[in-house]
Amino acid sequence: MGGNLPLDQGRELSMAFKLYNAPQSTCSQRVRFVFNGKKIPFDEVKLNLLAGDQLKPDYLKLNPTGVVPTLDHDGDIVIDSTVITEYLDEVAPAASFTPESPVARARMRALMHFIDEMPAAAVRVPTFNLAFLPSFQKMSREDFVAMAESKPLRKEFMMAMGQTGFPQAEMDAALARLRRAYERMDAEIEKSGGPWLLGKDISLADVAVMPALVRMHDLNMPGWLDLPRIVTWFDNIRAHPAFRPTFYHGSLLSERFPHLREKATAPA
Repeated sequence: MGGNLPLDQGRELSMAFKLYNAPQSTCSQRVRFVFNGKKIPFDEVKLNLLAGDQLKPDYLKLNPTGVVPTLDHDGDIVIDSTVITEYLDEVAPAASFTPESPVARARMRALMHFIDEMPAAAVRVPTFNLAFLPSFQKMSREDFVAMAESKPLRKEFMMAMGQTGFPQAEMDAALARLRRAYERMDAEIEKSGGPWLLGKDISLADVAVMPALVRMHDLNMPGWLDLPRIVTWFDNIRAHPAFRPTFYHGSLLSERFPHLREKATAPA
């Protein structure tokens, strides 16, 4: 039978997905949530970021930025968690996380951009100070500098933190940015009527911000408890069928780092 299949139709005939990711990576958690929400089977390759798996030559050939996640779809490589989640909604449109209305899609993408700029970036400071710093402090100065120098996308961030951690002023600034993000979420839910950011249906914007709130909850620093709409949103996202398979055991920092266990409150 001759003729060429349209790209999307051809894609539907072959859905072999391999996801290179890390259990505790907030960006990886976004992608796993979309896979699980759509009930799409995928092969998961778990990388140990502290061991430097993401900086090995074979991985850098797939993703030159040296971060996770990376998606291999039948040999086609897609990087960046925001891009991957949108890609999955395009090639597997069933159970879509993208609104039908062009205006709603534009609002969703604007929110996703805000989330990447604000909470997703800000959460790194408390994460590194509270979770990763003790491991870095055990390293020699030479080993730490070599490790930081090897990170294509995080070199300056690592050197700014050093082996003493970010100063309190940096922590305060990060928490202030997170607070502004919670307030923006609250305003969006109020405007849309909720329960999700864009209204009655969950979208990729909700998926994008979810790991930042789970991370701050895990660090026992939930800064939204005085915002009832966000409290309800957080309860709803944890009750979503995709949540538990996304946050399997080992996905929380408190499950990886013993010094956090007494402080952290794991998702129910």
